[in-house]
Amino acid sequence: QVQLVESGGGLVQPGGSLRLSCAASGSIFRISTMGWYRQAPGKQRELVAAITSGGSTNSADSVKGRFTISRDNAKNTVYLQMASLKPEDTAIYYCHAVVLSATARLFGDYWGQGTQVTVSS
Repeated sequence: QVQLVESGGGLVQPGGSLRLSCAASGSIFRISTMGWYRQAPGKQRELVAAITSGGSTNSADSVKGRFTISRDNAKNTVYLQMASLKPEDTAIYYCHAVVLSATARLFGDYWGQGTQVTVSS
């Protein structure tokens, strides 16, 4: 079994910053892509940013220039540094990872439980 645990969410004022972390643990053999998704009330879940095991990244147009994704492969951890936060960034942020389990043959998709980010004055 693989677990993803997010941390770092909270309440922040517009223009503020927040850093999210997600650590993967369990029967991990390899981790391919890791990323962050978010879901705001009444909206579909959307990709915020993703990063490959080699460090290649992509992000949504709405967060480019404000959010930075990074990872520490040795720690099986992905980060999302969020700056210049806007009210429209308010959402539950979910960590995602494509993982090859140490006890399984195929890669699988794994999700964290989510962490709430609220941007409000």
